Amino acid sequence: MKKLKKVLLVLAGLILLAIIGIAIFLNGLKPDYSGKKTLPGLDSAVKVLYDTYGIPHIYADNEEDALKALGYVHAQDRLWQMELLRRVAKGRLSEVFGKDLLKTDKFFLSLGIDDNSTATVASMDLNSKTAILSQAYLDGINEFIEKGPTPLEFYLTGLDKEPFSLEDIHNAVGYMAFSFAMAHKTDPLLTSMRDKLGEEYMRDLAIDSDTSTVWIKNYKGFNMDSLASNIMVSVTTALEKLPIPQFEGSNSWVIAPQKTKNGKVIFANDPHIGFAQPSVWYEAHISTPTYEKYGYHLAGVPFPLLGHDRNLAYGLTMFENDDIDFYYEETHPSDSTKYKTGDGWKEYGYVTKTIKVKGEDDVPFTYRKTHHGPVLNHIADQISGDRPVSMSWIYTKPKNEVMDALYGLSHAANLEEFKNALPKIHAPGLNVMYGDAKGNVGWWATAKLYQMPDSLSTKYILDGTSGKEEPLRYLDFSENPSAENPPWNYVYSANNQPDSIAGMLYPGYYLPENRARRIVQLLDAKDDWDKEAVSEMILDVTSTVNTQLVTELIKLFDVSLLTQEQLVLVDSLENWNGEYTLTSTSPTLFHRCEYYMVKNTMEDELGTEMFNQFLATHIFKRQIAWGAKMESGKWWDNVHTKDVVETRKDIVMKSFADAWESLVSDFGPDPSEWTWDKVHTLEHQHPIGQVESLRSYFNVGPFPVEGTREVINNLSFPYDSTGFYKVSSGPSTRRIVDFSDIENSISILPTGQSGNPLSKHYKDQAEMYVKGEFRKMMMNRQEIEEKAESVLTFTKE
Repeated sequence: MKKLKKVLLVLAGLILLAIIGIAIFLNGLKPDYSGKKTLPGLDSAVKVLYDTYGIPHIYADNEEDALKALGYVHAQDRLWQMELLRRVAKGRLSEVFGKDLLKTDKFFLSLGIDDNSTATVASMDLNSKTAILSQAYLDGINEFIEKGPTPLEFYLTGLDKEPFSLEDIHNAVGYMAFSFAMAHKTDPLLTSMRDKLGEEYMRDLAIDSDTSTVWIKNYKGFNMDSLASNIMVSVTTALEKLPIPQFEGSNSWVIAPQKTKNGKVIFANDPHIGFAQPSVWYEAHISTPTYEKYGYHLAGVPFPLLGHDRNLAYGLTMFENDDIDFYYEETHPSDSTKYKTGDGWKEYGYVTKTIKVKGEDDVPFTYRKTHHGPVLNHIADQISGDRPVSMSWIYTKPKNEVMDALYGLSHAANLEEFKNALPKIHAPGLNVMYGDAKGNVGWWATAKLYQMPDSLSTKYILDGTSGKEEPLRYLDFSENPSAENPPWNYVYSANNQPDSIAGMLYPGYYLPENRARRIVQLLDAKDDWDKEAVSEMILDVTSTVNTQLVTELIKLFDVSLLTQEQLVLVDSLENWNGEYTLTSTSPTLFHRCEYYMVKNTMEDELGTEMFNQFLATHIFKRQIAWGAKMESGKWWDNVHTKDVVETRKDIVMKSFADAWESLVSDFGPDPSEWTWDKVHTLEHQHPIGQVESLRSYFNVGPFPVEGTREVINNLSFPYDSTGFYKVSSGPSTRRIVDFSDIENSISILPTGQSGNPLSKHYKDQAEMYVKGEFRKMMMNRQEIEEKAESVLTFTKE
């Protein structure tokens, strides 16, 4: 017995030692927020003060030293995120996650982002401020890679750390540019729908923006076949596998002094991006004798895409312009190496790459190119048929000056300097929002826009053989939509249709008017805005469009067919104010009815697969309200009921019955239990959190959350048959800059500043975010020093 006790004690001791060893090992993988470190190449010491949310406030004698420190501290919190982001364009995700990402790697390699980045860096002036500061930032990242602890994810995936280069910065921006685009999700699908159903059906779709909806007004100082469907499936499949978020939409508004209580500009911005863990933005405050900026950085990018200082603030939303066109090509009948153009036969280009796959042999990959771009056939298994379809993307066409633009935006001292940087953004299409301490407000749609032949719709696959469906000219930047200091005293963007001053409406994939209408409604109603009122507005969860739709459709109800319980809930729905609160039942019933209405209207014609593809497009979002108001049309009839011609009223009643039945099945017969918190939830997913046993360690949430699709607090979700709405995208930050009190401007991140799951800042803002709370963006050095949680000092060797 004594021997057994001794054995057990020894075993217990060994287990305890193992636990202690693991704890010591894991503790060594945490970011270092305090102490002293050497950083080669510094001119003088750099002090990094971390506030209570882990946000670095970097004080240096010059900007190059500050960027070195930024690179280091960014990497120690977000190296895993940086690693994944740079791998997308290079087609190197399969190397980490295995063969499941092979189609994704092939797709992104064919886009040519990596080749474009290589060419851009080769022609770069390495003595320019853009290059010098970018390299300083990279030096900081690479110093952490060489001497800092290895993040946990690298151990779990068996991945080796590798130095970062200038090409990696451009690849990160290139991924962002493609993520903003929508044509790849829409054009091939619409072509297939037209081929299958004919023009009469297409006329009843909201392919173009409704002329009666709210548009962003300009102001410049004056008045004024199966293959196609398979391509859609292929692209969607490739993007679904991405272990990093995609950019989706955004809100922003900037209120001029005439409409604020304190007579100073108030700036608001909440870019909508796919939720993931870590969240997209890394906040950092840099201060030198000649430069200061509180900025939001994309992983691996030295210059902030969102930022402010004491003089000005800027932010972004998606322009949603159409910058991708698809073309049918024609291969020579007797020479498969050539294709037809308006100028005769030309030779295909051939690009060969090798993809490394974890646990498998390397995969050679070759694709064809035309003067339009890559030929998508055979890039993924879903694309069948031999009729070539190529993709033309503006990002890979003109000279790439996007990094110079980001440097210019972040270093502008005034409105004119800021405007000078804007024409360098050729892609992605962005609404750039601006406000400053002098009282200026501005909005500019930035992109290299081009004019197509009259009456040609770029929403379908074009004819690449004739030369008659090519761009006629690039527009000068002065022709882009914009507004500077308009007489209505604010500018805004909600990804909706902009007006035009170039004799045309720019084609795009603009979102419906829902958020725009609400923003305009609220801004027009007040002339005494302050930070508190704007912070309430950015959290607004009211849809005026949805309540109007309810009013329209309830008129069609045959009340004699409804039970007493149903009549009570319909009456509640009719009196609904459009708010999406957690305890409300009207939103749950509305969205179930909405899904079934679209399903019962369109799935019979499209089929299940094409219908589900349609649900993923912006056109679907525009179709909901626009289509439901159509009193007649071919879509209402169910093609499977040969002896009956259904009407809008029939579809409305059937959809209500289907929704009611599904809610009873999910939550029981008591409608008071059908609350929004049970169906609308947010979970921030880490790629490794997909392994169920690791989910609780890496993922953050889930949380019940207020809001919905296309309200100002836009917490969006995909529609499917489940009736449960797992939020997939929303505000990647909510940020409000008040120039009457710049040092008390406020912000929030969805989870936390750090991407290291061992850091206490991994998820310390998550519950605040869900509750609609904010924290200060600190800029006062004395306050920062007094409240700093820790100090990290970098010194010369």
